[in-house]
Amino acid sequence: MELLVVKGLTKKFKDLEAVKKVAFSVEKGEAFGLLGPNGAGKTTTIQMITGLFPPTSGQIFIDGFDMVKNPKKAQSMIGIVPQEIALYPAMSAAENLKFWGRMYGVTGAELEHRVSDILELIGLKDRAKDKVGTFSGGMKRRVNIGAAIMHKPHLLIMDEPTVGIDPQSRSHILETVKQLNQKGMTVIYTSHYMEEVQYLCQRVGIMDHGVFITSGTIPELRETIGDRSRINLDLASPAEGIVLDAGQLAGIDQADIVMNPLQITIFHKDPQLVLAGLIQHVTSLGLAIKGVEIIEPNLESVFLHLTGRSLRD
Repeated sequence: MELLVVKGLTKKFKDLEAVKKVAFSVEKGEAFGLLGPNGAGKTTTIQMITGLFPPTSGQIFIDGFDMVKNPKKAQSMIGIVPQEIALYPAMSAAENLKFWGRMYGVTGAELEHRVSDILELIGLKDRAKDKVGTFSGGMKRRVNIGAAIMHKPHLLIMDEPTVGIDPQSRSHILETVKQLNQKGMTVIYTSHYMEEVQYLCQRVGIMDHGVFITSGTIPELRETIGDRSRINLDLASPAEGIVLDAGQLAGIDQADIVMNPLQITIFHKDPQLVLAGLIQHVTSLGLAIKGVEIIEPNLESVFLHLTGRSLRD
C-alpha cells in the first residue's frame, strides 16, 4: 500500500523551474533512496513533500492526506532529519528529546518512555544528561534522528544525515535507520554516498535537472546498463573540444561514452577486450592518460549512465 504519492509536482522560482512534473510513490514499510547531483531538484522536492514550500502545481498525499489541503494532518505523519543540526546546544540530549517530543504532542509517562527508548536506540543513554554542545558532530546527528522519531512518524525523511561525521557514528546511524525500517517505519533517504543507499534502500529514484528520470529496485536499475562494466580513463589535462563516439573506436560496439573534462568513461560488456584499442585511440588524439579504472556494474554506474555525471558533481 502506498504511503506517499506525488503527482505532477512542479516548483517555479520566477524564471527558474526547479522541479518539473515529478511523479513517484513510496510503499508503506519501504526504504526509498532519492538520488541526484547538486542542483537536481531533490532538496526542493523534499521541501515540498514536508510542506515547507507550497508546490506551484501538483499533488502530495501522505497516508491519504493532501499536503496542500490538509497540511497539519499530513505533516503530523512525517519525521524530518535535516542536513543542518536542529538541536539546542545548551540543553542535554534528554532535554532536547523531551522538547521535541512535547512539540509533537507527546507528554507524561509516554514522553519519558520515548526518551529512554530513543536514547537506547541511538546509543547515547550514558550521555543523556550531557549538553549537546559538548557532543561530536556524529553524536549530534544521532540525537537529531532521535528528535525526528519522538512521535513515531509514519514517514521518516532523511536529508544527507551522515555528512561530515566520523566512520563510527556513520555506521551507527546506518544501523539505526536499518533497524527502524525493519520495524516497519517508511524511510526516504537522500545521500551523496551511493554505498549507503545500496545498503539501506529497497528502491531508488533518480533525479536530474528537476526531472524524475526513473525508479526501481537496484537490480532493476542495473538492468538498464545490462551487465556492462565501466572503464574510466583519467586524463592528465582537460579534453577540450574532443568528442568520441562508439563508431570511432575499432572493435567497440554497443558502447556508451560519457565525456568529462578530465575523464572519459566507456560502458562495455568486456572491458579487457576493448581496453588496448581504446587507450591507443585516445592517445592518438593527443590526450595523455594518467590512470585507468575498471568498475563492475553497480548503482553508481547506472547513475552515470542516466545522468552523464557523477553523484557528487
